[in-house]
Amino acid sequence: MTTEHPLYAIGTPGQPWGDAEKALWLSQQQQKRSYQQDVVTPLTQLFAEKTALAEQAELFQYGSLDYQGLGLGSYPLYAVASKNWQADKTTVLVTGGVHGYETSGVHGALAFIRDQFAQYQPHFNLLILPCISPWGYETINRWNPLAVDPNRSFIANSPSQEAAAAMALVVSKAPQVLVHVDLHETTDSDNSEFRPAKAARDGVVNTNWNIPDGFYLVGDSDNPQPEFQQAIIQAVAKVTHIAQADENGCLIGEKLQQFGVVNYPKKALGLCGGMTNALYVTTTEVYPDSPKASPAQCNLAQVTTICAALDFVLNRA
Repeated sequence: MTTEHPLYAIGTPGQPWGDAEKALWLSQQQQKRSYQQDVVTPLTQLFAEKTALAEQAELFQYGSLDYQGLGLGSYPLYAVASKNWQADKTTVLVTGGVHGYETSGVHGALAFIRDQFAQYQPHFNLLILPCISPWGYETINRWNPLAVDPNRSFIANSPSQEAAAAMALVVSKAPQVLVHVDLHETTDSDNSEFRPAKAARDGVVNTNWNIPDGFYLVGDSDNPQPEFQQAIIQAVAKVTHIAQADENGCLIGEKLQQFGVVNYPKKALGLCGGMTNALYVTTTEVYPDSPKASPAQCNLAQVTTICAALDFVLNRA
């Protein structure tokens, strides 16, 4: 079921935002947490000493977001990759924080680096981008400062610095990806803030969908790989509950394909999950606002997804 939502506070109904409305929106955004403290410092600490991880992986800066013209400064972008990259190994891409406000995507990626990277490194080339949208992380936002959604911008001549930097890295570092896991959340704020804001920005009528209570996956309509998705759902079900379809057999307005799985046309929509030609692609959707899921469970669901995806490939080798 979808319902109309009250008008957003910025803009004129039926008219897309111009520069003035976007500037007003940006002026209302505030920093609520620290990318440096929550992401950069933990990463650098992991590699500060000669640990097993530091021997097997490398931390490097792959770009920088320049928002100085907006008075916001710049944000260094970091990735972690297998140190001994081998052409004959299967390559795995993990992306987090494409939508910066989706917390467990970022912290799940960091947890995998800390706790699981060394275990899977002998079998794969691993490339992990834990926080693609640092400004979005700090301000708890879906968009970047230009009111652009990075997760609709994985296209040629991208309007998003975040998406463009990630795509450039993947093309140069990992042109042949077999597995891509993109870590996301669906939150109550999707209905209370982000969908109404999007409708106002685009000058259209907003309709909200029911927020699913639980974890689910978004596969690729053009490459669904149902067995792969099912293996992940079965693994995650052991650590948190899986979302049930609504009365129309849907999750977020899309028909259920199998338990806990819907599909989107990832490339056509410019989604992060469509930026490679990987055979196995999935997007997680964790529900952190559920009374039945703690932050620790949400992070664990993200880590479990990555592990289940890699185990699926190893078991088919």
